[in-house]
Amino acid sequence: MSPAVPNVKSRVAAISIFASAGMAAAKFAVGIAIGSLALISEALHSSVDVVATVVTWMVVRVSDRPADDEHHYGHGKFESLSALGVIAMLYVLAGGILVESYSRLREGAPPPTLSAIPFVVLVIDIAVNFWRARALHRTARATKSQALAADALHFASDVLGSIAVIIGLALSGFGYVWGDAVAAVAVAIMIALLGLRLARSTVETLLDRAPEGVAETATAAIRAVSGVVDVERLRVRMVGSTHFIDAIVQVPRTYPIDRVEEIKRMAQDAVNKALDNADLTFTAVPVARNNESVRERIMVIARNSGLAVHHVTVHDLGGKLTVSIDLEVDGEMALTAAHDIAHGLERNIREEFGEDVEVDTHIEPLEPELPHGTDAAPDRVETIKAALSRLAADGAIHDIHNVRVRDTDAGEIVNFHCRAAPSMSVIKVHQKVDEIERALRRAFPTVKRVISHAEPPHAQ
Repeated sequence: MSPAVPNVKSRVAAISIFASAGMAAAKFAVGIAIGSLALISEALHSSVDVVATVVTWMVVRVSDRPADDEHHYGHGKFESLSALGVIAMLYVLAGGILVESYSRLREGAPPPTLSAIPFVVLVIDIAVNFWRARALHRTARATKSQALAADALHFASDVLGSIAVIIGLALSGFGYVWGDAVAAVAVAIMIALLGLRLARSTVETLLDRAPEGVAETATAAIRAVSGVVDVERLRVRMVGSTHFIDAIVQVPRTYPIDRVEEIKRMAQDAVNKALDNADLTFTAVPVARNNESVRERIMVIARNSGLAVHHVTVHDLGGKLTVSIDLEVDGEMALTAAHDIAHGLERNIREEFGEDVEVDTHIEPLEPELPHGTDAAPDRVETIKAALSRLAADGAIHDIHNVRVRDTDAGEIVNFHCRAAPSMSVIKVHQKVDEIERALRRAFPTVKRVISHAEPPHAQ
């Protein structure tokens, strides 16, 4: 929430304090002077509003504090608690008014003394309260503040209560002695009904009832994020103006961790955009997609076992799968231990695809992460380049360039670029380059590995 929001809430609440106090004092003084229970009741109602507004002003200063070690979800629930306190005061007031009204009706109390003053005061009160109710309602909606919403509801009830008092005074002026007491009863009933409406929303918030439509909006926002398979479960709770969302989201199990983290970030942005103010807890559940290939499933099995594999080939022999894998292990590892690792990998693959799958694992030493090496002498590079050009002569592969030779403890590593016809398939290019690589290793036994990069003509 931006720093400007708490300032707006506090300013609106502070203005309401002075407005409520002034109008309550005026109505109370006039009500006592003319002996009107309805006007006194409305003044007491406004007095409760003064107390409620003071409480609101203090609470909004607390509720907008950020989360801390003791309040992990922030302080927004303070607004709900203050709203419950105001509701309690309203019902006590409504009950007192009803008791006094019944007493006056039973005893036949004399009607109030009428003049233009109470009507002027009530018209001004209606205008002021109508303006304040609208201002508070707009601010409450903008800031999602329950405390300000309660304050707006009080002023709305003041407007209706003042209208009821005017009607009651008018009835008394026309000779209906019960008009003032009945108007007081009407004020009490309106206070009770409006309090009931506020109590419902406040209690629902305290009971963590999901706000209507929020779960659907958040679910749609998360599902729209690229990479999300589905939303398995989503829960929402409101604390103050913040939507706290707990989502369990399915993601492809073939995705690396950094890709999943990117999905989480995009989901948070999407939910914030949809709901304006949200705190998303994103739990990723890896699942197999319907279009997941056999090779991808094998790579997942190996990765889950912490094994380095490459050159995975899969063939379908009339309904029977054959799998070949190059497995890299520590070169200093004993063959028995390496064989146990390979056997475990093969067992996991059979558990995934069935016992009849044929698995062959080629064990090879794991390449050092940062092998020591140096650039070969220029004459050696030229010798290797000449040999590559000779091997590629009169073939589909041509224009050998960017040749690099490095000396390592394990032997020479050769990298080179070459060109091929743009219409050649990848398979054909790979076959031709493999022929050159094998011929180079036969001609130079010290060459341990050859890495080629084929490109079409005029490629950069």
